[in-house]
Amino acid sequence: MLTLDSLAARLGALEPSCGATRLIAVDGYAGSGKTTFAARLAAALGDAPVVHLDDLATHDQFFDWTGRLLDEVLTPLAERRPVRHRVYDWNTARFDAVHQIGAAPPLLVLEGVGAGRRAIRPRLAALLWMELDAVTARARGERRDGPEQAEFWERWFREQSTHFRSDPSRPFADFLVNGTSGELFAHAA
Repeated sequence: MLTLDSLAARLGALEPSCGATRLIAVDGYAGSGKTTFAARLAAALGDAPVVHLDDLATHDQFFDWTGRLLDEVLTPLAERRPVRHRVYDWNTARFDAVHQIGAAPPLLVLEGVGAGRRAIRPRLAALLWMELDAVTARARGERRDGPEQAEFWERWFREQSTHFRSDPSRPFADFLVNGTSGELFAHAA
């Protein structure tokens, strides 16, 4: 059985995929446990830095953040330069802060809906998919965020569904993670 520690050992042994960095993506539906699992994985990887795609998305562009990710994160990683990416504040609806990562970290975890998208996959060392169906994940997210976010979730769910229909990540996953327990199912291939 694959444990978090054995997964971390496997991921750490992979070849660098983006400059000197092994870029590890954690993807799945909103509410599937990506952020929680990514934090556990980053700790198991020796406190690897984490980039949250929620920091790059905006109210107007839920999934149109690829350019920001390329310009502010992946290009500096590939060029072995420090990363400085803007962080979107969902309360003020503007980019209000900057997240910095030193040059060429050995591992970096990229987490969020669409982390395994077509435009990013060539730069990934591994893609992990949180295995939890969209309806259950949505219900968890709505419980977490409360009824005041119901309209937001309705729009998010529509756009997320459209995104995964045109650019699915799960078929390309290297590892599957149980979105309820956080346990690893196995190597997906």
